[in-house]
Amino acid sequence: MKSIGYIGLDIHKKVIAFCIKINSGAVIEEGKIDATRSALTTWVARIDRPWIGAMEATLFTGWIYDFLKPHAQELKVAHPKMLKAISASKKKNDRVDAAKIADLLRCDLLPECHMADKQTRELRRALRYRNLVVRQAVLMKNKMAGLLMEVGAEYNKDKLHGKGYFDNLITTVEEVPESVIDLLKTSRASLEMFQAVEKRLRNALKNHPALRERVERLSSISGVGDMTALTWALEIGDVSRFSSRRKVISYCGLCSAQKESAGKSYRSPLSKDRNKHLQTVLIEAAKIAPRWNPELAALYERELARGNRNRATLAVARKLAVWLLAVDRKNEPFQTRTKEDKTAKQQAA
Repeated sequence: MKSIGYIGLDIHKKVIAFCIKINSGAVIEEGKIDATRSALTTWVARIDRPWIGAMEATLFTGWIYDFLKPHAQELKVAHPKMLKAISASKKKNDRVDAAKIADLLRCDLLPECHMADKQTRELRRALRYRNLVVRQAVLMKNKMAGLLMEVGAEYNKDKLHGKGYFDNLITTVEEVPESVIDLLKTSRASLEMFQAVEKRLRNALKNHPALRERVERLSSISGVGDMTALTWALEIGDVSRFSSRRKVISYCGLCSAQKESAGKSYRSPLSKDRNKHLQTVLIEAAKIAPRWNPELAALYERELARGNRNRATLAVARKLAVWLLAVDRKNEPFQTRTKEDKTAKQQAA
């Protein structure tokens, strides 16, 4: 029986560089193939030994991972930032990159990252597209207000984006060029389109069978809305991969990076190594949640007295992350514990 092959794949938009090695480190084959399903089918068919593969996480990794996984004994995805052996190399090209990925895999040193299942990635793609649509809708709203300000037109900013007020405004506003009226109508049509798409995507995600019950449980936390719950469910994925609340807080980007050398330790600003989608949503939720949740309001005031508003908001965001993690782990709606409950638990322990 032939020894197992270790395959490193360096993925690009149009081509994939590969390197096949065995246990000793000897190169069996290397080269390039087109990044198409037909080319991958031909390439996989000619591999004459069982193999384990690894590739770097890129925009194109998802479909290649799904296509190759049934053919491999094991398929891994490497964290891009952790592949220092490639980025620090003096000589760097596709062939060398594929060979180094194969070596890291062969020596069990590959910095593997989590690869969500196909359904989660598809739903996550829809959620992120919805967020893009929301940003475009806000852009259109700002543009409409900007057009009116450019020509000195008077308007009520609180009512501008209401359909009735807008229709009345463009027919009664004085001394506004016709070209600006046309641009306002175009912007309004775009805004309505974006709002319709956002509503359709949001409802489809909320009512998806794989998410409905989980979102309802997460939304049981006072101050957590549907979009916060959806973002948590799809960006976190399988919550069991986080062994502690500290790891969740770090993943959400709610703590600073720690640097220690020669016995001296200090904290830098918030780390850039995070899930930016979760970080954004949790911080936005933390700004509003204290209005609806007395416990979060008390936490915000306590932290505000010790520092500034940003520090207080971060403290609330961390508390939200811890609560979301607890609800997800227990698979039960959120329940606020009283002081008596906490005392009884401590005594029992």
